[in-house]
Amino acid sequence: MTQSKKMSAFESIANVIIGYSVAVCSQIVLYPFFDIHVPIRSNILLGLWFTFISLVRSYCVRRTFNKIHEGRKT
Repeated sequence: MTQSKKMSAFESIANVIIGYSVAVCSQIVLYPFFDIHVPIRSNILLGLWFTFISLVRSYCVRRTFNKIHEGRKT
C-alpha cells in the first residue's frame, strides 16, 4: 500500500510542528549554557525558518522513498 501525496504532506506537517516545538524549547533551555543569548522573538523566527526548510526536506524525502518503494513492486 502506498501513501498518498496528501497524507505525506500531512505527516510531514505534523512531524515538523512537533519538531519545531521541541527545537524552540531546546533553544530556550540550551542556548544560555553555551553563552548564546537570543531574544525570544528571534528564537521563534529562526525556528520558523528552519521549520519551513525541514518541512520541504521531509516531504521530498518521503516522496523519494515512496517512489523507491513503488519501483521495487514492479
